[in-house]
Amino acid sequence: MYLCYIDESGTPEIPGNTSHFVLAGLSMPIWHWRAADNDIISILNKYDLATAELHTAWMMRRYLEQSKIADFEKLSRDARRKAVGQWRNAELLRLQKLPDPAPYRQAKKNFRHSEAYIHLTHNERMSAIRDVADLVGGWGFARLFVEAIDKIHFDPTRTHTTVVEQAFEQVVSRYHQYLVREEHGGLKNYGLLVHDNNESVAKKHTDLMRKFHSAGTLWTEIDRIIETPLFVDSRLTRMVQLADLCSVAMRRYVENNESDLFDRIFPRGDHVGARVVGVRHYTDRKKCSCKICTAHSAPIGP
Repeated sequence: MYLCYIDESGTPEIPGNTSHFVLAGLSMPIWHWRAADNDIISILNKYDLATAELHTAWMMRRYLEQSKIADFEKLSRDARRKAVGQWRNAELLRLQKLPDPAPYRQAKKNFRHSEAYIHLTHNERMSAIRDVADLVGGWGFARLFVEAIDKIHFDPTRTHTTVVEQAFEQVVSRYHQYLVREEHGGLKNYGLLVHDNNESVAKKHTDLMRKFHSAGTLWTEIDRIIETPLFVDSRLTRMVQLADLCSVAMRRYVENNESDLFDRIFPRGDHVGARVVGVRHYTDRKKCSCKICTAHSAPIGP
C-alpha cells in the first residue's frame, strides 16, 4: 500500500497572477510513514516548529518588522516573539485608524499566516526548509510526481480540459503507472491519494477520480488507486506540507529559475533508467532547456 500526498502551487486561472500552475504528489510506502514522520519532527524541533505548519511560501518571505527591531538576530527566540508581537500590535492599531480598511485586513492576514515563524530569522527559516528538502531528497523509498503547466502555452480549446483537470490527470496517471511498475511476485500494489483540503478543487478532483475509476485516463486504466482522494487539513498532516514544499520548489524553479530547493528534491522524481517520467514541464519543449524538460526527454536506458 502506498500513500500519495498532493498539493498545488500557483493559480489555475488564465492568466491569473502566476505564469505556472503546479500540482505535486509525493508518494511513499505506508511502512515508511512513521519513520519519515519522526525524521521531519526531529528537524522541526531544532527550530521550535514541532507544532507549527510547515508552510513553505510563508516561511520564505521576509518579515519587515524583523529588520526594524534592533539586534533582532542576537535576541533569544522568546525575546524575538515578544518583540515582533509588540511591533505587530502597534502596527495593527495604527492601521485601524486609517479610513481605508484594506491595509488593516491585509496586515492581519499576513501576521496570522506567519505567526508561527516570527521567532526565526529569515536565514533560519530558509535553513529549516532546506533541511526538510534535503531529507525528502534523500528518501530513496519516496517518489515525486509533478505536472508544471506553463499557462502561456496551455490552450483549453485544443486540450479540451482545464489546467486543474490536466494536472490532476497527469499526476494520477504517472502515480498509477509507478504502482504497476513496482509490482513483484504477482502481488498488486495499491495507492491512496491524500489531498490538501482546498474547497475549490475538492469536488472537481472527486468527480474526476470517479471518472478515472470507470473509464481510465487518457494514458492508462486506473485499477490500483483506491477510493476518491481523501481531503485533509494540511495544518494537521506533515506529509501534505511536504507536498506543498515540493510544489513551491517546482514552481519557483520553472518561473524564476530558482534551483536551490528544486535541486534538493528533484532526485525523487520517478524515473525509468535515466529518464525522469514522473515530472513534466508542460511548455514549448522545443525551446525549453530546463532540467525538467532535459530529464523528461532523456533515454530510458542507463
